[in-house]
This record gives sequence, structure tokens and C-alpha cells, in this order.
Amino acid sequence: MVRAINRRSVVEAIAHHGALSRSQVARAVGLSKPTTSEVVTGLLTAGLIREAGSTHGTQGPKAVLYEVNDAAAHVIGIDLGRRWVRAAVADLSGRIIARHDERARLRSNQTLLDQLGDVARTVMRERGIEWSKVAQVVVGSPGVADPVRGVVMLPANLPGWERQGMVESIRARFEAPVMIENDVNLAALGELTQGHGRQTGDFAYLWIGTGVGLGLVINGRLHRGAHGLAGEIGFLPISTDGEHAAGKWPRWFASPSVQEATDRLAAAREMTNPPTLRTVFSLARKGDPLAREVVDVVAGLVARAVSTVAGVVDPEMIILGGGVGHNGDLLLHPIEMALRSLTPLSVQVVTSALGTDAVLHGAVGTATSAAWDALLAESAND
Repeated sequence: MVRAINRRSVVEAIAHHGALSRSQVARAVGLSKPTTSEVVTGLLTAGLIREAGSTHGTQGPKAVLYEVNDAAAHVIGIDLGRRWVRAAVADLSGRIIARHDERARLRSNQTLLDQLGDVARTVMRERGIEWSKVAQVVVGSPGVADPVRGVVMLPANLPGWERQGMVESIRARFEAPVMIENDVNLAALGELTQGHGRQTGDFAYLWIGTGVGLGLVINGRLHRGAHGLAGEIGFLPISTDGEHAAGKWPRWFASPSVQEATDRLAAAREMTNPPTLRTVFSLARKGDPLAREVVDVVAGLVARAVSTVAGVVDPEMIILGGGVGHNGDLLLHPIEMALRSLTPLSVQVVTSALGTDAVLHGAVGTATSAAWDALLAESAND
């Protein structure tokens, strides 16, 4: 364990400072020169660092410089949603070097499972990287994976995804280590490292789309709860137009207030079918006053979720994501207006800096961290 810790310290120092000599590494991490030399030699043998030239312009003999070998292995992040399956391959720095997006194949669980394996291999093949170079795969999915029972609990909008053995069925599609993580949690982690979360270690990522979910980051760390179910606000018994039963929030946009507003819009515009929220937002951007009324109703419902989260968690910031939450240009102002009448608490509300890529960035970052853990542990045992 000590060897693995020392190797991690050296890798992190080189990654942070750039190419370093052995003596520079020793000063940066506080190790003795003999220990540093041993660690550097071990990392070189494992292929996790490589020579990067030598010092120049200094007195005395030149010293060899070392840099992190980001190409030593690769990771894959996958965002599995009801509409899209997105995959990205990244090097060990977490830099995405290729991605591939496809419409989700929802004909059956088998079809969707096969697609997960196909899309991962497609993105590797398009980049010309051998599959043997994959050190970690992270799949972001609705619900929470229970590896003990082998099931995905509460997989909103993916019927049948909760069946027994689903976790193993997902892992069987990859000849590499696989982690299955809640998609909203990954979106929050993506914001933590690549988005608005860099400004604060206390925030909530509120996902509002075909489902409703919450990712909580407290003191810079993802909060999962005792059973991994922290943030499942769709099951809070909160009234929306008189509906008090738990589990109503994932269907809150079918509530009477939203339906009445969309019905008025459809009747006035002589629409054959009730408009989707995507259509409503499009019309609102064009200045349609009835569409703006629907937006205001939706904003009021979102404000209730925001005020609830603010009262329980007291985050510095609430980040809106998901198909509905991404419409901040229309929603943020009416949300702020509604909050003034709902709560005396102050909370900053913003839209995701990463948009629809938040889950993918979180998956890649999680995969990169897990890959380094495994590679450093393996190298320390050699």
C-alpha cells in the first residue's frame, strides 16, 4: 500500500508540475532520493511514465526529465439514456480523444445491452485503439446498481432494466473492468471537475427531464447516502396539484397545471396533438405568449424542487440539467421569481455548464480515477 501511495504521489506531482527530474520529484513529494529513484524506476518499468528529454541551461550534469505516459492505457465512459447512448474514449489524463453517439435501441433489454458493447467498440475502432488498451469502463445509467443482488434499482424510463442479473449482463458486454453508476451522480461529478462545481465544493445537480433526480456534492465529495439512494427526489411525497403519493415527481409534467396550460396552447394554435415541452420551449423562444405561460408553470414546479433541496441541504449552488433543465434562458428568471414567494432561503440557480455532455464527462472522469487506482496498485505489486 505504501508503494502504491508513493507512486501515486509521484505521478500526481509530475502531472501537476510537468516534466520533472528525479531530484525535482523528490523535492516535490518529500521522499528521499533512494525512494524516489525506486519509485521512478518502477513507474518507468510499468510504462506509466516516460522520458521527456533532459534539463538544459543549468550548471552541472544534465538530468533526465520524466512525464506521465497518458497513452499507457485508455478508458471509456458511456451515457445510457432513454433517447441516446453516448460513448467517449479518453487517455489517462482524462482528455476525450474520440466519441460516438447513437439513438438508443429500446426494442428489448437484449438489444440495448448489445448496443452498449457495440458503441464502446465502435468508438475505439474509429480511433484505431486496440481493445486490450482499455483499463476501465464506466456506464452511466438511470437507477442505482446493486452489485450484491446484481440488479439496477429504480431505473426510471428503462422498463425491465431492474431484472435480476442485469449488472452482470452489462459487465459481460466488455472485456475490461466495468463500473455502473447513477447517471445523475455522474453528471454532478462532471460539473465538479469540468463545470460550475469548480467554483464550490457544495452544490446540488438537479436533473429535470424524462425523470427527476439529484446529485449531491458536499465538501467536494459525492454524497451517496446509506444505500446509494441519496438524491432520489422523485420519490418524495411532495404535493403537485394535489398529488401526494411518493413517486409522482417523475411524471410531474403530466400534472393538471401543466396539462391545462398546454391544452390552452394547443387549442389556440389548432394543434392536432398536445405539444411536447420541447415544442413549448421552441415556441416560447419565438415569443409565443401562451407558450411562455406553460414555461412559467413549469418554472413554478422546478422552483418547488429547488426550495425543497435548499431547505434540506443548503447548497451554495443548484445546477439545473436534463432535457428540461437545460432551458435556462427561459426558466431561470421565472424560477427566481417563484422562489421569492416559496422560501426565504437564498440559493444560486444556474444551468449546467456541460449541457447534455455532463454524464459523459462524469463517466470519463470516474473511469480515469479508477484506472489509475488499478494501474498503480498493479505496478506496486510487480
